Amino acid sequence: MNLENRLRAKLAERQMAHRYRTRRIVGSPQGAILQEGGRPLLNFCSNDYLGLANHPLVVAALHQGAADWGAGSGASHLVNGHSAEHHALEEELAEFTGRERALLFSTGYMANIGVINALVGRGDRVLQDKLNHASLLDGGLLSGADFQRYRHNDMAHLRARLENSGADQQLVVVDGVFSMDGDMADLPAIVEASRANNAWLMVDDAHGFGTLGTHGRGTTDYFGLNQTQVPVLIGTLGKAFGTFGAFVAGSETLIESLIQFSRTYIYTTALPPAVAAATRASLRLLRDAEEGRQHLQQLITQFRQGCDSLGMALMDSMSPIQPLIVGSDAKAMRMSARLAELGCWVSAIRPPTVPEGTARLRVTLTAAHNSEQVDKLLEALNDAASQAGDEEVLP
Repeated sequence: MNLENRLRAKLAERQMAHRYRTRRIVGSPQGAILQEGGRPLLNFCSNDYLGLANHPLVVAALHQGAADWGAGSGASHLVNGHSAEHHALEEELAEFTGRERALLFSTGYMANIGVINALVGRGDRVLQDKLNHASLLDGGLLSGADFQRYRHNDMAHLRARLENSGADQQLVVVDGVFSMDGDMADLPAIVEASRANNAWLMVDDAHGFGTLGTHGRGTTDYFGLNQTQVPVLIGTLGKAFGTFGAFVAGSETLIESLIQFSRTYIYTTALPPAVAAATRASLRLLRDAEEGRQHLQQLITQFRQGCDSLGMALMDSMSPIQPLIVGSDAKAMRMSARLAELGCWVSAIRPPTVPEGTARLRVTLTAAHNSEQVDKLLEALNDAASQAGDEEVLP
């Protein structure tokens, strides 16, 4: 079979399974309301948890950064692309996280793959929660280390796997907040299990920064954990920070080692300095956004209570990620389409992103929403659920 025919067959198979992914074109900046296809939609699928992506001060810092530094960085950090803006942001992120140093990466995916592959290899073992983000799983698979997963938040299973190892070194890798379920990892128990077995611990807190902990310092702060207990801390800048990129925070030795050995850091162009300038502005706003965090928690409570009154069972999540499992892929797609007809944009998440039989509507709330908009979403969900029905649509 030639290339075109093989690809067409795979695409047709995905369409028949109701798992075909499509892109919808956004015609406005990020916010509580988006323009899509010429219509306004309430936006309930963004990771811009604090509404900073289009904040005037962040936008102004980006404009000024471009005026001062140009559009691009020109090269990798280790050639001549590491600007004073990058360096200042790293120092501020280190202070924010309570770590000795921080290191910028161009994306969260590159950070996770680059860090895992710099720390472990053949003869070592990587242990990951079954529901970790794809970038963490790919990092473990590509490392050459023995790669194993433990059942989601099952500490007995993790301890059993840690204790049954002849590896030179073990690395436990976990999300702070799980991106599709919205629940938190049991970090204190994972710290205890890792230390008891001389394993290193890496936490990707992409969805925790900005929304949890003192001044939005994330899940490690929420649980009162320090650099010694969580030596490798990852954060992304494209979610609550509202900009783009990622960082790793840890000890002086860790950061210097990543500069020397992390291929996804060494061999890629640095973020534009203007993005670093915008992120410095968003970091200041994020630290001081206590009112926004409180408002967001009120919206989460309102939404969960509303779903409960409608008989809709949500997953156990105190984060802005509020998944409603509907079961079949077809039903998730029907409900998402009906929600759009009613003025709400909520993405249908299907396998292989989530386990078989757990297709869901992934509702995300932000501090930019108000209570009236949440009420409208609840009304639309009730309508979409009744319209979708319970029957399975066969391919």
